[in-house]
Parts: sequence; C-alpha cells; structure tokens
Amino acid sequence: MISLYRYAALIVLTILTGPSLAWEATIERDYLGVPHIHGKTDADAAFGLAYAQAEDAWPIMEDSIPFYRGQAAEYQGRDAAVTDYLVHWLDLWGTLERDYERVLKPSTRAYVEAYAAGFARFAADHPDEVKHPELLPVTGKDIIAGHMLRHPLFYGFDGPISELFGEKRARQLSAPPNSPATKEPVGSNATAVAPSRTTDGSTYLIINSHQPLTGPVAWWEAHFSSDEGLDVVGGMFPGAPTVGVGFTAEHGWGATVNKPDLVDIYVLEINPENENQYRLDGEWRDLEVRQVKIKVKVLGFIPWTVKREALRSAHGPAVRTDHGVYAIRYSGMDEMQQVEQWLAMNKAQNFEEWKAAVALNHIQSFNFVYANRQGDIHFIHNARMPNRAAGWDWQAYLPGDRSDLIWSDYHPVSAMPQVTNPDSGFVHSANQTPFNISAAGSNPIESEVPAEGGWQTRMTNRATRGLELFAEFGQIDWDELWQLKHDNRYSPNYRGMTFIDAVTSLTPENEREVQAIRILSEWDLGTDIDNRGAALGVCVLSAEWLSESGGTDLPEARGVLSDCIEEISDMSGRLDPTRGEVSRHGRDDSHWPVAGGPDTLRAIYSRRLEGDDFWTAVAGDGLYYIVRWLPDGSQKVLGTHQYGNDMTDSSSLHYLDQAEDYAREVLHEPLYTEASRAGRISRRYTVSSM
Repeated sequence: MISLYRYAALIVLTILTGPSLAWEATIERDYLGVPHIHGKTDADAAFGLAYAQAEDAWPIMEDSIPFYRGQAAEYQGRDAAVTDYLVHWLDLWGTLERDYERVLKPSTRAYVEAYAAGFARFAADHPDEVKHPELLPVTGKDIIAGHMLRHPLFYGFDGPISELFGEKRARQLSAPPNSPATKEPVGSNATAVAPSRTTDGSTYLIINSHQPLTGPVAWWEAHFSSDEGLDVVGGMFPGAPTVGVGFTAEHGWGATVNKPDLVDIYVLEINPENENQYRLDGEWRDLEVRQVKIKVKVLGFIPWTVKREALRSAHGPAVRTDHGVYAIRYSGMDEMQQVEQWLAMNKAQNFEEWKAAVALNHIQSFNFVYANRQGDIHFIHNARMPNRAAGWDWQAYLPGDRSDLIWSDYHPVSAMPQVTNPDSGFVHSANQTPFNISAAGSNPIESEVPAEGGWQTRMTNRATRGLELFAEFGQIDWDELWQLKHDNRYSPNYRGMTFIDAVTSLTPENEREVQAIRILSEWDLGTDIDNRGAALGVCVLSAEWLSESGGTDLPEARGVLSDCIEEISDMSGRLDPTRGEVSRHGRDDSHWPVAGGPDTLRAIYSRRLEGDDFWTAVAGDGLYYIVRWLPDGSQKVLGTHQYGNDMTDSSSLHYLDQAEDYAREVLHEPLYTEASRAGRISRRYTVSSM
C-alpha cells in the first residue's frame, strides 16, 4: 500500500504545481486494447493520448524521465552516467531554459503541456504505480528534451562522439578531395506502389519501421483525433506525443533510418601557455569552461557526485582528450521544434500540406516514404543538411582554426534526394543509398544534391532483395505485395554471400565441419520455419552483418564456423534443426516459431536469452501496416503488433494477445472508422485534468 507521504507528494507534485488549464478526452479501447482517443481540441487529444499511453507503458515513461533530464545515473547507476554527461555537455536544458518560450509556437507549448498533464493525471489516479514521485510532475520541457536527445542518436551522432572519447583518433585530419565514411546500418522498410504498377489500379503503402520489440523505443499503437483536424493512426514511443509512422484516410507514411554525414569534428589548436584558449582566425579565443555535476548511484543505493569538465568553442561543444582537444558541430544543434513538425505531418490533410510539414526541416534525419488516396507516391532522404564549404573532406577531422569552416545554416529540404511519382511506379526504402530506391531511371540523381552530404553508398539485403522482387513481379497484385512484405530470403547478390562463400570454401578439419559446410552449401537462402539450412546460415551471416554494422573488420571464417557449430549443437543437438525450432517469438514463457532473420524483408533480429535453447526475437518487425487505396478511393488496412498494446503488465489481456498472429503473419484490421469499431469496443471512459 502506498504511504500517506507518497500519496500527498503525488497530489502536490502532479496537481497543485501542475497546469491549471482544463483538458478532457474520451478514450475507447477496442478488442485488442488499442486506444481511440478524441478531444475537442488538439491539446485535449494530447492529454488523452498521454493518459492512455501511461496506462500501457507508465514504467517505461517513468524510467525515461531521468534520461531526458540528465539524471539517469542517480537511478540506474554508473552505466547511465555517459548519457547524463551527454545531456549536460550538449547543454540541452540550457537551450530549453533559454528558448522554450521564445522558439516554440504557443500552440506547440499548449500541446506538449497538455500531453505532460495527461501523465500527471495518470500518476494522481494511480499513485501505487509511481516508484519515484520526486520526478513529478512531467513537464512540456521534458517532452521536448526527449526529442532533442533522441533525434541525433537516430542518425548516428553517438558514433563519432564515442570515437572522440576513445583512446585514439580513428580518422585523419581533413584535406580535399572527398572520401566516404563508413556508415552503420539500422533496419527499417517502407515501400509505396503507384496505381500504374498494380494489376487493379490500387495504391499500396507498406509501413514497416524496425525497432527493439520492448523498451523505450518499441512501438506503441494509438488512434487519436480532435475537432481541430487531427485523425491519425500509427506507432509512437512512450513519451512521444505524435505518431511517427502511420496513416489517415487520405494518406500515410513510413520512415526508415538514414545516416548521411551530419556531424563534424574540428581539431582545436590550444595555446601552449593557456590550456583554455584555442586559435581561430589567427587569434586566441577563450574556451567556455564549466563543471558538470553528475549524481551516481553506487552499490545499489549509495549516492555519489562526480564532476566532469564541459567545454564549448565557437564551433560547439568541445572535449579535452589524451590525444587532443576537439570541438563538434552537428545537425540540429539547439533544435527543439521536432514536435512541431511531427504534429504538422500528423495533421496534414493532403500531399501538399504533408510536404510543407516536411519542409519545416526541424527533423534532422529519416527517410520518408509516402502514398495517398489519389495514387501519389513519394520518397525523400530527409536530412537537416549543413550548408558546408566546398572542397573539404567533411567525413574526416577539420582544422579548428578557420571560421569559414563553421557552417551556420542548412540546405532546404528541396535540395535533398527525393522522387515523386517515378516512372517505375514504386519506391522501396530499406536503409540503402538514396540513389537506388527504385528502378533505373526513377531514382534521385546524386549530381543534383549537395556534394558535401556524405550520402550513404551501402546496399542492404532488404534493399537488394526488394528491388529484385519488383523486377521479377512486373505488375503487382495483392499476393505479390504480401510476399514483398514477408519475404524471408537472402538474395544471392547480397553482400554477405561473399562471407558465406569464404566459410564454405574452408577445408574441413573434422566431421562436424564436413557436415556444416555441406548444410551451408545446400542452403537455399530461405528462413522459413521448416528450413533446415537457415539455423547455420543465419548464424554465419549474422557474424558478417554485425561486423559490417559496427564498421569493424570481418571475423575469421573458421572461427565463425566453429562458434556456429557449437551454438546450434548446444541448442538443438544437431546442426540442421528447422528454423522454427531455434527461431522463436514471444516473451516470458510463451513463444512461437517465427520465420525471417537479420536483414531479410521479414526482419527478425534474435538473441539467445539465458537458460533458453533457442533464439528469441528482440528487434526488427514490430508494429507494421499494409495500407491499400482501391481505384474507387476506398481504403483497406491490415496491421499487427509484435506483442500487444500493453507494454509492461504481464497480467493484461493485451500483453501478448497479438504475438502468435504476429509470428504466423496474420494481420488485423485497425479500427480507424467509427463504423468499423461498432460492437468491437471493450471499454469507453473519459479522462479530465480537473
């Protein structure tokens, strides 16, 4: 039972110090537990959205608050101190305190503050679920801080920064000409097919962003609307007040991660007589120096405060290392208007309004794939791309003593790689180069975009295989589109096949290697649940995928073969178990066989959990939709969630109610319209801030 002290603290912190405005929303929970939320105003809808989100994911949101505030180590221990330092080093809260009232539109502030109040209302109504009342109330600034922290991490900001804090420089000082940098892959698919490419004149959109299946960046599904124009269904993360990927009756969009070069590192020349001065344009300038205090929980409960230096130069945040002093400049420095753009995208009523929302350019990255009722399809390699000086290798370190290399503005969204209604009739985005997302002659043209963008050059299996299927199918019908989404094969032209060849070319040293090499040589590259070559094949390819993902050297072929033989033998007692025996989906004690593998279109990324004799899916396909507009303009949608809409409560009916269908590739109709929800609502209630 909650103590009187904690209950009183919750009331004071969530109500008396909270906003005095009144918000109200109606929530309908359908038979799968998905909330359909309506408010008179957008802010009312945001209030109800947060309340429903808290019902399904409050522990995740509560644990996230300290991360947004740079206080995570106080609750999670020393491993979280790195993120805390990042929040303070980038001065996210200094930016918020300075610009929140000045930069954000009043309507945006009203929206995020109503959303924050929804969490406050939930906490007041459910005090026994609150572990840390001292964190309350959640504020609008917390919501904005979450976006400020998360967005750069999606485009790979942490990669070059981790390199800086390492023991040595991995890159060399920049000089012309350009050379590409290694990019880390992250999974997601989004595909649009125009009426010209389908057998019956339908328009299709596959929304299939890949995320971890649990935790703070796992998808949660909702439908929310208002009398002010909101009416959108889709996926979002706990703590996000808008749909990230989703659809309306008129249109929809998917998102895939992209990683152009959006971080620049400068080598500072330090005054030998003053360690806190650096040279710029022939003059010594003072570094801004401050001390960051980070509270760290040690031994499970003992608080400890550590101090770390935080530097800043004219370029941006700076760091002193054993191998020099460096400054960084990155896309979205001081940017806090991401929610404004997401909300504008959610509210857009047509293609022009949606493109205008994207053109706001507050979202630093992400490819977007779009389709609508009128048959328009569109791809954009969105990026808040710095307008850099020509002639320099911006993927290497830059000299820090030249102010002409400190860029101050961004290219317009119109300059980014994109294509609308290509002649091919399709776009297929799977984290590949933006210049190969369709058939020849229908791709963005590299010579027409900024030369200093550090654009990706890689191809994934999902990209290669998807483009091959489009070429194979020609005009596409429903069954072929379904196959395109759920295809679980590796292309023989996939990059990883070179590593498979290296393994199968080994001279076997024992009978188990003879058997394993034979299984790999005969494998048909499929990962269906009855496939007996997929266990070894996926294990070997995973080693190559991990090295390519991390930008490391390929592992030694025989070592991988030996490790995979041991792993699969230990799990199954044989080297050729069916894929379904060792590839499972579920959680706790409920699991089902699942097809797919790393970098297949049916994306399943797995891990062997302690005590298990199988791999459990932990990332990849999560919430996904297939949206179809028929020639008469009517809309049909099917979708599924990896588990169910309750993200944390194992006693809930909706904790695992979609998992078996997900594993079997059985999809459901999202109940977008009032007519479709008739007779299928399990609970209806109203929530209010007063």
